[in-house]
Amino acid sequence: MPTDATNRSSGDRGETLLELVIALVILGIAVVAIVGGLASSVLISDVHRRQAQTGVIARDYAEALQAAITADQANYVACAGPASYAPSAAAVAATGFTVPSGYTATASVRYWDGSTFGSCPAGGDSGLQRVTLTVSSDDGRARQSLVVLVRKPCRSTDAACS
Repeated sequence: MPTDATNRSSGDRGETLLELVIALVILGIAVVAIVGGLASSVLISDVHRRQAQTGVIARDYAEALQAAITADQANYVACAGPASYAPSAAAVAATGFTVPSGYTATASVRYWDGSTFGSCPAGGDSGLQRVTLTVSSDDGRARQSLVVLVRKPCRSTDAACS
């Protein structure tokens, strides 16, 4: 009488341990690739969002600065230092703009001397300044700079205009 071992056909043997291990390795590699791709897309999405946000903050601050100077000539600072237009307590009082948490803003100022922008001329401020506003995220993932030309407003109602 034949035994069970001799009655099995070659297709009924099942998987060996080696075949199972190879299948698990292939599935593991696929899972790692998918999770890595998802993690990269989340990180890049965060970087793009921060870059867009720094651009918006820089434009908002530039618009607030220009509106404050247009509204009141006293907000124009002749031979201003970087702190004069940086988002400090005095600038916030003048412009009504505050930098959102998680971001830092700085300003640098150059002055027109009749031919080029440089340090404040010996003869005093000519009434035209180039203010560079720089906004960066606190985590260092995004940085945006915006150059704004600021000129001293001179209206007939301003006593300082001559």
